[in-house]
Amino acid sequence: MSQHQEKARIIRFEQLSDDNIRLTLHAPLIAETAKPGQFVMIKTGAGKDPLLRRPFSLHQTSSNGQIQIYFKNVGRGTSILAHSKVDEDLDVFGPLGRGFEIYLDKPACLVGGGLGIAPLLFLAKKLYRSTKDNSRDLIILGGRSRQEVEPLVEDFQQFGIAVRCITDDGSYGMKGFVTDVLKSERVVENGEVYACGPDPMLERVYEICLQKHAGCQVSVESVMACGMGACLGCNIPATDGGYLHVCIDGPVFRAEDLVWSL
Repeated sequence: MSQHQEKARIIRFEQLSDDNIRLTLHAPLIAETAKPGQFVMIKTGAGKDPLLRRPFSLHQTSSNGQIQIYFKNVGRGTSILAHSKVDEDLDVFGPLGRGFEIYLDKPACLVGGGLGIAPLLFLAKKLYRSTKDNSRDLIILGGRSRQEVEPLVEDFQQFGIAVRCITDDGSYGMKGFVTDVLKSERVVENGEVYACGPDPMLERVYEICLQKHAGCQVSVESVMACGMGACLGCNIPATDGGYLHVCIDGPVFRAEDLVWSL
């Protein structure tokens, strides 16, 4: 698959909560070829600080050449982006990695935890526009508090797919974890689960999928330096005894291909 390096102009800046921000960028070459689950590498500063690009999942793309990223202000790179302005240009490289494989003959269940919600909007749009029957599909969104979940709920609801929300502290939706909802839903049985979030969440999701005979794809979050498999900094153990690179073999994997502590 082709990758492109673009000077992407910031079209829209949205402060969705105290720390969470969404940027809309004009990057037509990336938007045209991107698939749900892929990511981009962005140079966040004009100079050498920070030196390395930062990875961001593709939150959404549009037919008019726009892409979106959704992130939390947690460090040097994201702090620079959090103070960016409309009409500024960012150096963006992508799309990178392997995305989700969509099965049109099975019910789909999307499970996002925290920032893991971000790439699932792109996937939900793809499912909505596909030929599959979306009446059996389900979206489960969870986070520690209202601020991590509520800002994106309406974006998911626009597709007409059922949405369940849950927070650790009960400040929005049910109180608990996304896995509490997942294990109680019959739609998961013999369906396909697409999950993104912290590793402990993904492990529990996979365990439930095994119990319900559901397929399971997981989007793994990892620190990356290059995004192209050159630095070997995002290796994870595989069930065949070797290692996989999150940046080129993933970030989306079949859960059974990874080593878990089950």
